[in-house]
Amino acid sequence: MTVTAGADAPVVETPSGTVRGRNHPDGGVLEFLGLRFARAERFGAPTPEPAWTGTRDARVPGPQCPQLASRMDAIAGPSNADELGQDEDCLRLTVRAPADLAPGERLPVLVWIHGGAYVIGGVDLAWYDTSRLVREGRVVTVSLGYRLGILGWLRMPGVSPGNLGLADLAAALRWIRTHVGAFGGDPDAVTLVGESAGAHAITCLMSAPTLRGLFHRVVLQSGQLGLGLGTERTAARVAGYVRDALDGADPRTVPIEDLLEAQRRAMVRHAGPGGINSAPAFTPVAGVEPLVGVAAADPWVAAAHSGHPMIIGTTADEANTFVHIAPGLRRLRARFPTLVGLGSRLATQRVFVTPAQRLATRAATAGTTVSTYRFTWSAPDSGLGACHAIELPFLFGGRDAWQDAPMLAGASWDDDVEPLGRALRRRWLDFAAGTQSPS
Repeated sequence: MTVTAGADAPVVETPSGTVRGRNHPDGGVLEFLGLRFARAERFGAPTPEPAWTGTRDARVPGPQCPQLASRMDAIAGPSNADELGQDEDCLRLTVRAPADLAPGERLPVLVWIHGGAYVIGGVDLAWYDTSRLVREGRVVTVSLGYRLGILGWLRMPGVSPGNLGLADLAAALRWIRTHVGAFGGDPDAVTLVGESAGAHAITCLMSAPTLRGLFHRVVLQSGQLGLGLGTERTAARVAGYVRDALDGADPRTVPIEDLLEAQRRAMVRHAGPGGINSAPAFTPVAGVEPLVGVAAADPWVAAAHSGHPMIIGTTADEANTFVHIAPGLRRLRARFPTLVGLGSRLATQRVFVTPAQRLATRAATAGTTVSTYRFTWSAPDSGLGACHAIELPFLFGGRDAWQDAPMLAGASWDDDVEPLGRALRRRWLDFAAGTQSPS
């Protein structure tokens, strides 16, 4: 990377044009926020962002994909989601790199894909600030946005082909392949890291032979692999719910508020009485591009044979998060704590632990280098145990963003979070750099 402007506004020449970034507030890191990697009409395929003249400003975070309200604050604490706003023009990414990168230096690239059940989340949420990873590991990071909910995952013939969120991620990986070198990254040393739906999405990408060459290693954190993939039948049912909710209106042209309300109604109907159906309504669909040839009955066979070295694991009490944020389950827990506790343990095993172990075993049997982990730390006063997403404060290490998280209640940032976080980041970073093989 060659910086051609003052320290307060670094400018980088990319293959598509010039971008102006900024210094990270904590120092030592340059960041280029909200870079558009593709454009897409509603329910259309992403098309690469064309080259431009002049200098584009990359000092302001990009918007989130339009989405319904999130309940994750009850676990992760307050976020900056309201400041980011929402817009359908959301195919954006953020790049961070060391401020002292030497000319010609090529660093490992760590790509972050956020979770959120495929319906919530965003690239530039403060929770996911990658600057600690850049400083401690001397890597280039790229955080990816993709379409969520009804915009990214509806499959409705004549309206949306389905799996558009995966198409977005594939487009972003192609952008990385051709552009990351301008920021000091090595396009032949790309590690994908994802949590929850992000890990599930990476496993989908591993299943697509045409995409495998775009990345080289994977870290799969708490992927809900036990929920598998959608089928043509389930996708058609959800599409019917959407049609009913829109009452004849065209989903391609209705206001986004109406579309999100149709999404909400479809999700409620899909969940069924009492919300007992845990499978997401809007999700990747087996057999649909790029998952052609992938069977919903046993979806992760192709991923296990992708050949990507991997770290894969779960937390000890994944399902506690979902019990805590679901009003119906909280009420049930108040009346029947033992029963709900047993159900949470069973769900953790079925949705997260067992399928992760199966994927790891299959990949290792196929000759892939695999490391597994189980995150067991829990805060003394949270009552949540080692719940889903508990490892994220340790991975990103942003004290301001995470210190008020209810899942960390009673813990000391300096004595608990910081030491374990440094160790976790070091392990992931060494893996991304290829300096320590999984074991």
